[in-house]
Amino acid sequence: MSVGALTTADSIFALLNQRSKGVWSTGSSGTGNIAASFALYLANFQAQTLGSLTGTTSGSAGSFAGLDAFFGSGNATTSPLSALTNSSSVDTLSATGRNSALFDPESAYKMMSFINNEDVDFKAQFSELSEMKSSIAGMQQDAASLGGITTATADDSIKSQLQTFASQYNDWVKRFDADMQSGGILAGTRAAQVSRSELDQSVENVFNGAMDGLHGMSDLGFSIDPVTKLATLDTAKLDSVLAGNRQGAVDTLQQFSASFAKAAQLLDSDGNFVPKQLDNLSRAIDYIDSNKSSLQAEFGLGDAAKPSGLVAQALAAYNRTYGVAASDLTAQA
Repeated sequence: MSVGALTTADSIFALLNQRSKGVWSTGSSGTGNIAASFALYLANFQAQTLGSLTGTTSGSAGSFAGLDAFFGSGNATTSPLSALTNSSSVDTLSATGRNSALFDPESAYKMMSFINNEDVDFKAQFSELSEMKSSIAGMQQDAASLGGITTATADDSIKSQLQTFASQYNDWVKRFDADMQSGGILAGTRAAQVSRSELDQSVENVFNGAMDGLHGMSDLGFSIDPVTKLATLDTAKLDSVLAGNRQGAVDTLQQFSASFAKAAQLLDSDGNFVPKQLDNLSRAIDYIDSNKSSLQAEFGLGDAAKPSGLVAQALAAYNRTYGVAASDLTAQA
């Protein structure tokens, strides 16, 4: 395999790695389309690999005349790229799953191993991010319910509702905390990280209640622990504010309810962070599923992915919900 071909393979790896940064376009056309971009990189890889086989990258008909016997064709003008991508012409996989027709079967095999692993990772991420999307929608409803608190609401009821919200918020944090740690399924996934950050900031917004002389929910005893990242409620502090500035406390709660619910709604809205990343992932899954057989025929089978731990659990959840094939995933999320 030529240096140019290896460089193109590296570019494919880089393209695939963009998924964790959420930069793949969701457009249906143009250079940003994942399927088109991936296909272009593969075409370049194929063409340069063929150049290494012939000792040239000129692309002229005469340059490929010596490959007639290799491809089993008497037509020297047949497209070499078509020959490489034709599974009936590249029926050269060895017993170990390598494509012996390539100059460097091992590098191509490693690339296919990488794609096999990415296929599993994409599906695990899609499953977990879908769960997060549903949880964010639930958190939106939970926060909106706090907006019903008025000055007439009994103290015990206010405390109970805030305790309930704190428990629901903490359940959400605990559910996805491991996913977002280093090495987790959603580690480095911007949609997940932004969701966590935005909802934390909504709780810690010091401008809620400013018109009433308060500095956000922390003045009501509701805050995020800087170490555990869990919500806590100091009921003694809440009792004190309700006794001394009840209207301010209620105004703060209502403003918090509206701002938190709005933040959750935006994160979950069409074209925003979570839905956009799900769309990116579904495109990547669909593309790999649709082209896996031809890719393996050309580059070798690659090592099968061996997911474990949380990735294996998420993949199992994906397969239970969507099956092996990816079809219209975003609509089902």
